[in-house]
Amino acid sequence: MRRTQISLTEADRHVLDAEAARTGRSISALIRDAVAKVYGAEGDLDADLRAIELASGAWSDRDVDGAAYVESLRSGGRLKDAAPR
Repeated sequence: MRRTQISLTEADRHVLDAEAARTGRSISALIRDAVAKVYGAEGDLDADLRAIELASGAWSDRDVDGAAYVESLRSGGRLKDAAPR
């Protein structure tokens, strides 16, 4: 492993301190995970596009569309009478 020095804003450091306290992980481990997620193999655009293609049409065999289904799950009717934008 290679040691690297970085500069963070106060806000960024506060976020990392809070997450380290919450998870019990080191700040270094959190930063390594973030780098791997954004720039590493986990950030593979081709894999993301394949997943989207596989999920496309997942509701095609249902009688209700996705928007109607989500609306049926919401509590209250705060959006039902909202004017369209």
